[in-house]
Amino acid sequence: MAFLSKAWLGTILLAASAVVYSSAGFFTRLIQVDAWTLLFWRGLFAGAFLAIVVAVQQRGRLLQAVREIGLEGALVAVCSAIATICFLNAMRLTTVADVLVIDAAAPFITAGIAWVLIGECASAKTLIASLVAMLGVAMMAGTAVKEGRLLGDLLALAMVTLMSTVMVLIRRKRGVNMVPAVCLSAFLCSLIVSPFARPWSVEPGELGLLVLFGVSQFGLGQLLLALGTPLISATRGALIGVLQTPLGTLWVWLSFGEQPALATLIGGSIVLAAVLADMVPSRSRDVVTQSN
Repeated sequence: MAFLSKAWLGTILLAASAVVYSSAGFFTRLIQVDAWTLLFWRGLFAGAFLAIVVAVQQRGRLLQAVREIGLEGALVAVCSAIATICFLNAMRLTTVADVLVIDAAAPFITAGIAWVLIGECASAKTLIASLVAMLGVAMMAGTAVKEGRLLGDLLALAMVTLMSTVMVLIRRKRGVNMVPAVCLSAFLCSLIVSPFARPWSVEPGELGLLVLFGVSQFGLGQLLLALGTPLISATRGALIGVLQTPLGTLWVWLSFGEQPALATLIGGSIVLAAVLADMVPSRSRDVVTQSN
């Protein structure tokens, strides 16, 4: 029962993370600033939010918490920040459809990295659900998949690989609080994009939206990811993350009236069904095997 309670908690936290992450499209439609400036303020406000969380968690011992994350935590921060930059440029250099389909491969890439680094083998049920979810995303992408460019696709693949590595590293150090690591990643993202950003060009009204974007979408999403990932297999966590695709489409539809195509609705339903099916405990409890 203890295992099940932890597994369900991790599932709920990561599902919540996918929900808040999926609001990115909603915010980017509302905030009319260039992408680099958007990333700069989002990272800055998310990092400030996460720093407050860590300070409360550690009763003010922020620097000590940062030191405790070790090499794995430093890698989490670097990989997460670079993944964000890769995502931005992939969206510019290839089709959105290509990025979505490559992102849907995350559970399989995560499974391979988890097996190599920590000896964790995902259940057949999770792998089958991941395949079904990937097919659903492919259906959402439609014929536009054929229009991508190589460099953009490679950047999207790099983004997925880096985020898969982040999940495995957090899972590997599940006895260590990794919230400071994702806090550093948010600040590092702002630092990387700062030469290209124009932060002082933002209007006061837009700044309020940027605060909300940074705290609620990026900061809270990173926090839930750091808390939930240690509790379930890395592959299942990556599968739950695929929920961002249909949910993001849903929020834009409800908020801006952009009705998706029938194939998008069917594909999104397939993704949702695959993730929900994987959440249902089997008689074997879907326990992953792990060396050591």
